Amino acid sequence: VSTQSTGPFHFSSCEKNRTFQKMVVYNFKQIQVVPPGPDFIDIVLSKTLRKTPTVVHPGYNINRIRQFYMRKVKYAQQTFHDKLSKILTDFPILDDIHPFYAALMNVLYDRDHYKLALGQLNTARHLVDGIGKDYVRLLKYGDSLYRCKQLKRAALGRMCTLVKKQTSNLAYLEEVRQHLARLPSIDPNTRTLLLCGYPNVGKSSFMNKVTRADVEVQPYAFTTKSLFVGHTDYKYVRWQVIDTPGILDHPLEERNTIEMQSITALAHLRTAVLYIIDISENCGYSISQQISLYKNLRPLFVNKPVIIVLNKIDIANPKDGYIQTELAALHAEIQNDPNITITTMSTLNETGVMDVKHLACDKLLEMRVENKIKNKQLGGVLNRLHVAMPQPRDNKSRPPVEPPAPAKKEKGKRKKTDDMDADSESEEEETTSSMKIDFDDGLKTLDDLKKTNPELVRDKEGDDDSDFEELRDDFPWPEKPDPDWDPTKFSIDWRKDYLLADESWKYHTIPEIMDGKNIADFVDPDILAKLDALEQEEADRLALEETLQDLSEEQSLKLTPEERAIWNQIQERKIKIRKAHSQEKGHNAPPVPHKHIVGDADEFESHLNEIGLDPRAAVDRARKRSRSKSLVGREPSESQERGRSKSTERARSLSRGRSKTPQEEGFKNKKQKTIAENKKRSSERPRNKAARVGEADRAIITKMPKHLFSGKRKAGKTSRR
Repeated sequence: VSTQSTGPFHFSSCEKNRTFQKMVVYNFKQIQVVPPGPDFIDIVLSKTLRKTPTVVHPGYNINRIRQFYMRKVKYAQQTFHDKLSKILTDFPILDDIHPFYAALMNVLYDRDHYKLALGQLNTARHLVDGIGKDYVRLLKYGDSLYRCKQLKRAALGRMCTLVKKQTSNLAYLEEVRQHLARLPSIDPNTRTLLLCGYPNVGKSSFMNKVTRADVEVQPYAFTTKSLFVGHTDYKYVRWQVIDTPGILDHPLEERNTIEMQSITALAHLRTAVLYIIDISENCGYSISQQISLYKNLRPLFVNKPVIIVLNKIDIANPKDGYIQTELAALHAEIQNDPNITITTMSTLNETGVMDVKHLACDKLLEMRVENKIKNKQLGGVLNRLHVAMPQPRDNKSRPPVEPPAPAKKEKGKRKKTDDMDADSESEEEETTSSMKIDFDDGLKTLDDLKKTNPELVRDKEGDDDSDFEELRDDFPWPEKPDPDWDPTKFSIDWRKDYLLADESWKYHTIPEIMDGKNIADFVDPDILAKLDALEQEEADRLALEETLQDLSEEQSLKLTPEERAIWNQIQERKIKIRKAHSQEKGHNAPPVPHKHIVGDADEFESHLNEIGLDPRAAVDRARKRSRSKSLVGREPSESQERGRSKSTERARSLSRGRSKTPQEEGFKNKKQKTIAENKKRSSERPRNKAARVGEADRAIITKMPKHLFSGKRKAGKTSRR
């Protein structure tokens, strides 16, 4: 069954209407820690301080101040809401989980107290949401920074007071979470064996023998105080074994929490019950008391296979007269009930332990199959299956007939198997000798093969010659025997295609060494010269091809001398353009539109005349500026040197750039510029006093100021804000 995780639970992908069967395993270890009340408040307030802006000034716009404090109230309210919602969703709802877990939580933690704690947290969540909405509405009408700040303090204070009242509920839920995390993972729907009985009768010992669990075993009562789960394998299937605490024989109202865990498991789990009886009475309770407890628990065993296990047979003999007398009433009561079985075992020497396990597993499997059939759960599957049954078309009988060829073949196999014991080796030798191809008898062609072994070549009517012709075409056989031919390494004969001066040389053996030399190195004495000649011929051929290609291109153009000169000029122009483009490619300046290119003074003068303005003053100013720029970096002329009409100080003043007017800097007049500069200096004064780099500099140079963290603390605040 595929499962998907939803919070602390794992659900299967079965049908939705099967509410309890879709829950496979409850993983309560995923529930997050529930913080105490004071810690809960500190977590939310510190997160609000870290995640929201922290600087506001009275000089800000009132809307900005309102938004500043509204954001803090909203963030604190949302954080409280998320934390409380996480707690409410993590803890299981008793009405939505399996009845076994609901009853177990009622026994361990009191159902009413548990639901009341979750209900009060839910109410607190709604109240926190209401407080946040009310104070956000009031903050919209705050008329000053002080009033907005007081509204924010009141909102956070009411939220914290409300959460502080839930301290007891949060502490209770944290205890429940810790206890739930220690509960074993019990699957209520899987195959389960449940051990029950008086204390100290051998339940934990049996569980340690059949599972991989390690339950504490001690010689005193109530060693097991809670449910323990182990797992075992039977018929390639995983089984769940639950060890329950001991149960005493008294009314249900007088049973404590430890005993009620066993009662809860018996009441809500569909398991095979192993009721263990100590026939040696070393547990401190007589056989009659243990039988009496069994009778009181009988209502919980309805519709469950029950195996009554007589334990400790290594100490007491179950055939003893006293034990038989005590068990007589029990035998009489259960003899008509097929779901109850009595067996014996000893956990000390493991006598009958595995038999008890197998018996209980088989009983439970049978009952589960019967319940599925009774509940008609197979109907949904059978409706999707169709078994086709052949319908008779006439009254003629058609018994099954075996084909003769396979029957004969099978008969031959049987006969051969029967005769193999008698002289099998001799028959095998005769058979192989009759079918053996003797290549030493001069067999070289298909005709020889046909003469010597006719069994291998089965003649068919009209197909003999064609088959042999195909074989000859595929595998060419030499017409004459080859003395060097190895029939055991048969392959296609390529020698017949050799091109030699004498045909009789084709099948001669080629030696590797002749006259003390390797003939592979001296096949042709002029081979190197021939190779050089071949390479030279190849180079000449390539050169000829290139020459022909160039000639064909020139012939295809067919240009006159004038056209040839023009074509050469075009090529030179292309080369110059490429060089200029590569040189300009490094300049990364953006192109300037034509309309923004400044013209000369004459164009400027004509433009002013066109629009109806007097151009004399502007043109004179522009010409003076251009004249001053031209003097910068230029050597003085002869007339300037003779007259010395201008001093060097005047030349330096002309080289300096002119300061901008207030209108050019964006101000209406000089007075407005002075006011702006004064405001700029006044706004920078607090920042400079605090030695901050800029407005975004939030560095705290002194982490712990001495006036806040030294000396005896008075009744005043020690907070910065």
